[in-house]
Amino acid sequence: MQASDILGYLAGTLTTAALVPQVWRTFRTKDVSGISLRMYTIFTIGIAVWLAYGFLLKEMPMLVANSVSLVLACTVLAMKLRYGRQRLGYPVGHGRTQQR
Repeated sequence: MQASDILGYLAGTLTTAALVPQVWRTFRTKDVSGISLRMYTIFTIGIAVWLAYGFLLKEMPMLVANSVSLVLACTVLAMKLRYGRQRLGYPVGHGRTQQR
């Protein structure tokens, strides 16, 4: 294994691990009030683009880290969409356009 791969795995592990506390806290408390929907949407798309870039380069550290990060980010984004709507008083699955 090359030094660049070791550095890539280390960076990927640290940045991916940084997402875990947010996912765990959001899952446990269901409090998404401090999470920006716009920021997390852009962030999640960015991770998906990094993953695609890793596929094009066939770089395993990028593929592994961004695959896990994408799952974690999508989890937070899904909870933001679900619990954020409940906090506004909308039942889950109820579209805003149906609001009276």
